[in-house]
Amino acid sequence: QVHLVESGGGLVQAGGSLRLSCAASGRTFAMGWFRHAPGKEREFVATINWSGGTTYYADAVKGRLTISRDNAKNTVYLQMNNLKPEDTAVYYCAARLVSTAALDIRDYSNWGQGTQVTVSS
Repeated sequence: QVHLVESGGGLVQAGGSLRLSCAASGRTFAMGWFRHAPGKEREFVATINWSGGTTYYADAVKGRLTISRDNAKNTVYLQMNNLKPEDTAVYYCAARLVSTAALDIRDYSNWGQGTQVTVSS
């Protein structure tokens, strides 16, 4: 069982940037970021395969958010630029047991505790 810990959330003005990190207690395979806003279901944000060569993004974040990883550090990142108020949510990282990236929440077996991102207008 891999333990995941997110960090880097906070309060930022619209148009600002944040960088989220997800540190894993051990080796991970494909990873993903999801978010949960009040009154909404948890939704897919971005995913990356084990090598980092394949990434997918939700349409709402394409061109603004970038997922990356450093396997030597067992860490995945989410660079968030040009943030909008609608990006406000708790952001969770998640790990798969296989190397291929996935968009479906049901494909992930390990979850972090989440980190709050709040974007003010």
